[in-house]
Amino acid sequence: MNSQLSTLNFQLTLIIALLLISCEESKQNYLQGQFEVQRVWVSSKVPGRLHSVLAEVGDSVAQGQALAELESPEIEAKKKQVLGALMAAQSQSKKAKAGARKEEIAAAAAMAKRAQEAANLAKATYERVQQLCDEGVLPVQKRDEAFAGYTTAKAAAEAMFAQLEMAREGARAEDKAAAEALVLQAMGANAEVNAYLEETTLRSPITGEIASKNAEQGELVGSGMPVFSVIDRSKSWAVFNVREDLLKNLSKGTKIRVWIPALKQSADLEIYSIAPLGDFATWRSSKETGGFDLKTFEVKARPTESIPDLRPGMSVLLPAK
Repeated sequence: MNSQLSTLNFQLTLIIALLLISCEESKQNYLQGQFEVQRVWVSSKVPGRLHSVLAEVGDSVAQGQALAELESPEIEAKKKQVLGALMAAQSQSKKAKAGARKEEIAAAAAMAKRAQEAANLAKATYERVQQLCDEGVLPVQKRDEAFAGYTTAKAAAEAMFAQLEMAREGARAEDKAAAEALVLQAMGANAEVNAYLEETTLRSPITGEIASKNAEQGELVGSGMPVFSVIDRSKSWAVFNVREDLLKNLSKGTKIRVWIPALKQSADLEIYSIAPLGDFATWRSSKETGGFDLKTFEVKARPTESIPDLRPGMSVLLPAK
């Protein structure tokens, strides 16, 4: 009886050992990874309050589609200031290009004519005084006074004609250029504010699906704060953390056959990336078998064909060789 129990115990022990070996071998029969997809975070360059939310998690969105609207009174106020400065600069430039008004030119012409007539009268007076002085009727002092009056009147007439010419020509070229530069400066400020206003509308940068939303209507959103994340499931890849002793059969361009448990189907992938450096944070000690540590390398592979219903985070199994 005792011998039978001993034999039975031995058989049970042997069966358990074989099962453990089988389990251990099954653990080593495949490498487990997971699928990842392209993810883009949607944020704004300007801070503001979330005025309206136009999309929710799970919604399919197109590239450029509006996802939310921000409210920023500060930018609206800045817009009014910039528009005022632009209008003022444009008015100054228009004034510089248009030159003097016709009424101003007419007034300058009348004053120039008056000054010319005064100069003509002074010239005639000087000539008469010169003749009387030559005849000895008037002293030289009177001639000199008449000549001084004529010279002064002539200079005044020339000055008035110069003023008339300036009025007709308008502003100087430098003044026109300065006025135009002010317009360009104001236009640049206006374009900057418009760009900030455009940023108050959050738009999807890609066509995909809303994966997460980090703010609700009425909340304040800081500059650069991610409000949505959008994923593109058409751009997916599998990631495996492979021990260095299993890399010998894996290289860039290698096609591999994997199993996707969630979809209960197999798929073909092509390796496109192998980490150039081992991961020192995840390693497996093999001192009991070989006396050295095995590092882990990240391997990425893309599906050769589209896989329907594939979602990020799904497990993928690769038979180990």
